[in-house]
Amino acid sequence: MAHPSQLGFQDAASPLMEELLHFHDHALMIIFLISGFVFYIITNMITSKLTNLNILDSQEIEVIWTVLPAMILVLIALPSLRILYLMDEINDPHLTIKAMGHQWYWSYEYTDYEDLGFDSYMVPTQDLTPGQFRLLEADHRMVIPVESPIRVLVSAEDVLHSWAVPSLGIKMDAVPGRLNQTAFITSRVGVFYGQCSEICGANHSFMPIVVEAVPLEHFEAWSSLLLEDA
Repeated sequence: MAHPSQLGFQDAASPLMEELLHFHDHALMIIFLISGFVFYIITNMITSKLTNLNILDSQEIEVIWTVLPAMILVLIALPSLRILYLMDEINDPHLTIKAMGHQWYWSYEYTDYEDLGFDSYMVPTQDLTPGQFRLLEADHRMVIPVESPIRVLVSAEDVLHSWAVPSLGIKMDAVPGRLNQTAFITSRVGVFYGQCSEICGANHSFMPIVVEAVPLEHFEAWSSLLLEDA
C-alpha cells in the first residue's frame, strides 16, 4: 500500500497493474525528453544574442515540428490502446463476485457459492488493533484465490460509488440500476487496500475496500467456514 511521501504508484499486485506502470514510465520518459529539449531551446534563446535566419523561416523545420509530434503521439497511443483493450478482456473467470455499493459500506456476493455473501464495514478507529490501518481496514475482507482470474460485477443500491483498488489496477464505477464488470488476476499473496473513489455523500471516505489474496486451499477453507456460520 502507499506510504508517506510516496511519489509514484503502489507496487503492482496484478499483471494489468504492471502493464500500467510500464506505460506510465514510457510516457514519463517521453515527457522528460520533450521538457528537456524545450528548456534547452529557451535557455539558448535567452542567453544567445545571435539570430539564425534559417530557423526563423525554414520549410524543413516546419515539416519536422509537425511530423515529429505526430510520431510521438503515435508512440504513446499504441501502447495505451493495447492496455485499454486488455483492461476490458475477460477470459473464462474462475470466480465471480458481485460488489454492491451502499451508503456507506460494501456488500459482496459469491455467486458461484450457495448463499455466500456478507457486508463489509469500516473498522472504527477505537476498535483497531496494532498493525491495522485507520480508515482502510474492513471488518470483512473480500477473500480471493491467488493467481486465478476473478470477475467482479459492480453495482450500487442507492447513489454512485466506485470500486477501486490501486495496487490491482482496478477502478470501476458502481451505478444504480446498471451492472458493470471488471476482471483481474492477483500475482502474489497479500492484502490490498482501496476506497470508494466517487464522492457519494457525507461518509464517502469511510467505505474502504480490502481484498485478501490467499492460496486456493485457504480460500476453500474460508468459504466452507463462512457457509457453516451462515
